[in-house]
Amino acid sequence: MLRALDERRGRAGTGGGDAMNHGPLIFLGVFAALALSWFGLIFEPQLQLGTAQQATNLVNNAELYPQMRPGLARQGLEVYRSLGCAACHTEQIGQTGRIYDVVLTDAGTNRADVVAALLKLKPGMTAAEAEHLTKAQTILENVSRPVADLAVAKLEPTSAKAQVKVTPTGPDIARGWGKRRSVARDFLFDQPVMLGSQRIGPDLADVGSRRPDAHWHLAHLYNPRIVEKKSVMPPYRFLFEKRKIERAPSPEALKLNGEFAPEPGYEIVPTDQAKELAAYLLSLRADTVIFETPMTVAAAPPVSTRRPSPTRRLRPPTRPRNEFRAEPKRDRADHRLCPGAGLVVRPDGPARLLGHELPGQPRRRVRRAGLRAL
Repeated sequence: MLRALDERRGRAGTGGGDAMNHGPLIFLGVFAALALSWFGLIFEPQLQLGTAQQATNLVNNAELYPQMRPGLARQGLEVYRSLGCAACHTEQIGQTGRIYDVVLTDAGTNRADVVAALLKLKPGMTAAEAEHLTKAQTILENVSRPVADLAVAKLEPTSAKAQVKVTPTGPDIARGWGKRRSVARDFLFDQPVMLGSQRIGPDLADVGSRRPDAHWHLAHLYNPRIVEKKSVMPPYRFLFEKRKIERAPSPEALKLNGEFAPEPGYEIVPTDQAKELAAYLLSLRADTVIFETPMTVAAAPPVSTRRPSPTRRLRPPTRPRNEFRAEPKRDRADHRLCPGAGLVVRPDGPARLLGHELPGQPRRRVRRAGLRAL
């Protein structure tokens, strides 16, 4: 019986030794798991975003995006972080898809070919409907990108001009929070990046485009119920100062009415932190078209390249050579010297040329005589 127990113990000991012999394999497995995690979470994002630089705007090739925020807005980022605004607001707009529309920008002169091309694009459409469609702007709505490109290619031989309109879609875009999704390039110069964790309030990635008025943001910070009756955001009155009006109201004072207005003789003035935070909110814009987020924006009006015609200078009317203009009479005596001939003329006396008296001659003739004598 004791021998059987010893044999069992020996087998158990041998099994434990076999398990310890697999230690290097277990170590390699753990190391591989950590290495793959490091490559996926750190190294790969570094390859994609570590060397990211400013990109050229697709609409305006001379504009680089993003631009570094102004100094006041960078200080406002620190105020935004210190107040914990990222706990209630996000700065990342989501996007679920895109809608492609074909817009006819110019129907051209050959309407018959355009109507024939439209009938091929929409077989169930009548000729009258196709003729009416040439007068509209959008000829195809909510189609796939290959179908939109095919429609533009078929309309090109007819001298008509069409383009594909790209419109991003998604719940955040439908709420009016932005026009496109947020990408990593939007936060290239932000340190730290305030993406946010939850949405108790609306997304602020494009709030500078939605609310471009600084006074609106200051009033919203002082008391959100001034501009949003059902807002759950707490007021930040400590960012403002209540002052007594000394001589004249401050131009920076908030224009408050009703229950939000201070007592007579006082005004509410924003502090430096309130101005910095408002400047940061105004700098949050995500409406630039870049490669990562294609979309179609309204075309700007064409700029005239013609130079303005130079203004003509009108010459003063010339007088006939023999016409003389009468000089106004003067009450007091004065002396005027003619620089060309040294002629001194006295309104109340005879003219004198280089010390010679010329009595009885008109003043204009005396001047001419003096010039001829010289």
